[in-house]
Amino acid sequence: MTPDVDVLIMGAGLSGIGAACHLQRERPGTTYTIIEQRDAMGGTWDLFRYPGVRSDSDMYTLGYDFKPWRGEHALASGPEILRYIREAAAQYHVDRHIRYRHKGIRAEWSSEEAMWTATAQHTLEDGTVEEVTITARFLYSCSGYYDYDQGYAPQFPGIDEFGGTVIHPQFWPEDLDYAGKRVVVIGSGATAVTLVPAMAATAGHVTMLQRSPTYVFSLPSADPVADAADRLLPGRAAYTVTRWNHILAAWGLYQVSRRRPAMMRGFFRREATKLLPENYPVDVHFNPRYDPWDQRLCLVPDGDLHAAITAGQAEIVTDTIESFTPTGIRLASGRHLDADIVVTATGLVLKPGGGATLVVDGREVDLPTTVSYRGMMLCGVPNFALALGYINASWTLRVDLVSRYVCRLLTYMDRHGFTSAWPKEPPSGQETRPIMEFAAGYIQRSSAKLPRQGSSGPWKVHQNYLVERRLLGRRARIEEEMEFRRGGPGQVASPAASMASAGQAPGGEGDG
Repeated sequence: MTPDVDVLIMGAGLSGIGAACHLQRERPGTTYTIIEQRDAMGGTWDLFRYPGVRSDSDMYTLGYDFKPWRGEHALASGPEILRYIREAAAQYHVDRHIRYRHKGIRAEWSSEEAMWTATAQHTLEDGTVEEVTITARFLYSCSGYYDYDQGYAPQFPGIDEFGGTVIHPQFWPEDLDYAGKRVVVIGSGATAVTLVPAMAATAGHVTMLQRSPTYVFSLPSADPVADAADRLLPGRAAYTVTRWNHILAAWGLYQVSRRRPAMMRGFFRREATKLLPENYPVDVHFNPRYDPWDQRLCLVPDGDLHAAITAGQAEIVTDTIESFTPTGIRLASGRHLDADIVVTATGLVLKPGGGATLVVDGREVDLPTTVSYRGMMLCGVPNFALALGYINASWTLRVDLVSRYVCRLLTYMDRHGFTSAWPKEPPSGQETRPIMEFAAGYIQRSSAKLPRQGSSGPWKVHQNYLVERRLLGRRARIEEEMEFRRGGPGQVASPAASMASAGQAPGGEGDG
């Protein structure tokens, strides 16, 4: 049986559109379809509509490696990022391959036929739902890692008694009028530090209520290195210089933070002190209990959060909630925060693979018991890849590497006549741990839902772009710890044996 397409991509967000662009660029002629559960492309950048929504890392590295970011701001707004994604989709004609309102719910692999059969729920214009199936040679999950249908919303005591409006940023109402209103934003992560200054310009007053502080670092919205590179170098060279400047700066900041945490704690404290009013209690509100980069660093453009505090438009309160009241929130300290609107910027709910069930030869794949290979495939799951980005750098840096690797894997299989490929299990006794090792609450709450990683070899995830450029790059050994199959069941062959029989020496990807 001939599959409908060579590659089925699940998700039309930043990762899925990028994956399709890589296929167009590196494997012309490859047939593919993208299924997207929503009615528009863009993923996160179309879903989130809260005031001030923007990237939490610089666009020179969050943008695709093949499409230079030409925007004015290093930390771009949500609408700017969405426009960038749409431009990439149109430039490479990816938009012609998207099936909207198709939610992938199940994908079944048949070794007999060497293909996936994916089942999707297609929501029609009249709201009725029909099930459709799509067959594909290769399945590429680019649907992110969180649940688009729900955000994390703790059940605060007394919340039903509150007489005002409660909103989760993931579902921001378009008609919300907060001009002159008293707003409390619960949270201290990237969403909270974005919302507070954005709302403060119009609201009567905004309070950011946090249980404990987060590291907040100010980044210039306009990049002087990018400006200089644009003046002195041709377009592509300028983008390369700017991109590498941000890659190396972020890598250096992370490495120093992990190796000299006390020194970097002092650095972040001093930087915050410079931007805040004299005698401001920095140690109460901007000095976290954890070390730098135990959780993700929050970037703010031009210190806009600090400026809103200095102007008296916003304040930070570090305390815990005792209960909601009809007019606001009562804190454990006894203080009462009056509020007309409460925004629960309390985080995400993890949902790997968009929640779709994977089945291999009739056996359901239990994600938490699987081990990842190169942080992109799952041991024992054929012809499958997962777009998983960095947690300590821009997401797209890694996803670009993964998409290029998938293209090389498909080309390798074509050249050697393989119809199936899957990673071997790690050696017996090798220790495994969560694939995303991070202290952030949304990771800790749901890490048991995710695949695991090994402690060495291709089963280890390095969270280091400079290392993974080598491990996932053009010189990576596609055949390392992989199994390949030609034709029907039972015909398993290693690439080394295949190449030896053809008079070729095993090694790097080379001609494959």
